[in-house]
Amino acid sequence: MNKKILIYNSGGGLGDSIQLFPLILSLQNYFKHYKFYYLSAHENHFSKKLKEYGIKNLETLDLKLKYFGFRWWHLLSAKKNFLNLKINEFDLIIDLQSKFRNTLILKRIPSKKFYSSTYGFNFCSNKFSFVKRDNISEMTLLNLENFLNIKIERIKYQINQLPARYIEESKRLLPENGYIGFSLTQGNEYRKKSWPLNMFVSLAKKVQSKNKKPVFFIDKSNKIIIEKIKSQMKGALFPEQNTSLSCPALVTALSTRLDKAVSIDNGIMHMISLASVPMIVLFGPTNSKKFKPDQKNITILDSKQMYDSKDVSKIKLDDVLKFL
Repeated sequence: MNKKILIYNSGGGLGDSIQLFPLILSLQNYFKHYKFYYLSAHENHFSKKLKEYGIKNLETLDLKLKYFGFRWWHLLSAKKNFLNLKINEFDLIIDLQSKFRNTLILKRIPSKKFYSSTYGFNFCSNKFSFVKRDNISEMTLLNLENFLNIKIERIKYQINQLPARYIEESKRLLPENGYIGFSLTQGNEYRKKSWPLNMFVSLAKKVQSKNKKPVFFIDKSNKIIIEKIKSQMKGALFPEQNTSLSCPALVTALSTRLDKAVSIDNGIMHMISLASVPMIVLFGPTNSKKFKPDQKNITILDSKQMYDSKDVSKIKLDDVLKFL
């Protein structure tokens, strides 16, 4: 009988899932003969929008409970719905969030070992010396090593895992050198994370004056924003408008063509980061230590640290130009 591991992620954004790539790949490399299941409070992006990244052996655990863990009545249904799947118990459950309610509900699913950072790691099935880290993948891997008394090799996502058609299409769309990428649209509408559009346009014009080519990563459905940029400057490139392909994997492939990228804190930021190009990322209300991409060649501009404000628009054009 195959051994089984369940990973629970309560985050709903594409970026939240992309941040888990190193964790999942490292675990799959160590537990080679285990079957992996993924439980999310929202949709499983790995089986939908992120499918083209090639993260395999990650089956969705569908308990028929929408927003799993965020409703107290799930306490009554979680175990019953799980038993209906006839999977038996998990060898290991990995809880990647720290809300007391969600963890309490997750523990209703039978398991031999249970790992969670909730309430100072007190929900774990055995005691161990834990460490705190800002990056969720790194913290989880370090603590799982102590929790299970093992050593896990770190595996990072490699561009060659992308289907060749995306790399080929990126070369067709951006065939030259000297491209600078910009990402300015936010996915989470409940937090004001966007830097002003006119600031991005001014930045793109400065890039052009240095004989570089500004590339905007904006979904083709955002026609109003695209037309606003086109009306304010000439020569800006919108590669996603000129292809029938449309998915996060294409954004990552296009990012391999860049010299550098400037982005707000959003899902596209994480898609670009997989290409390991130098980045400047602007943060406002969100935690830059927690949500920044895990790469070396990155410059973080955080309005909270620079101007004691959660308003990302406080960051000045010169602040960005200094590093660009």
